[in-house]
Amino acid sequence: MTLKDEKLCFSDLTIDISKRVIERKAENIYLTFIEFEILQLLARNAGRVFSKEQIYDIVWKEPYSGDYNIVMSHIRNIREKIEDNPSKPVYIQTVWGVGYRFNQNISSGR
Repeated sequence: MTLKDEKLCFSDLTIDISKRVIERKAENIYLTFIEFEILQLLARNAGRVFSKEQIYDIVWKEPYSGDYNIVMSHIRNIREKIEDNPSKPVYIQTVWGVGYRFNQNISSGR
């Protein structure tokens, strides 16, 4: 698969990396730049747990500043947009005391 046409497919969620488009149940979902980067990071590494510090360092490309709320806020916003029930997320899971991961048990077509 080339980057030109790379898509990550999970159940009813598709992430088109090159076009930066998210589609769920045949509807486009609009994410901010940062939200897309976080979702892409987690989805590309489904099952791997990332701490808030790691997410911040990778997505913002600068050392973690100690503000947990900014990462948590973006995760909450993503869940509001892609989950049926954001309070019981299927895609982005919280690993208490550690961080976040993308659910590896959702079928992937990548």
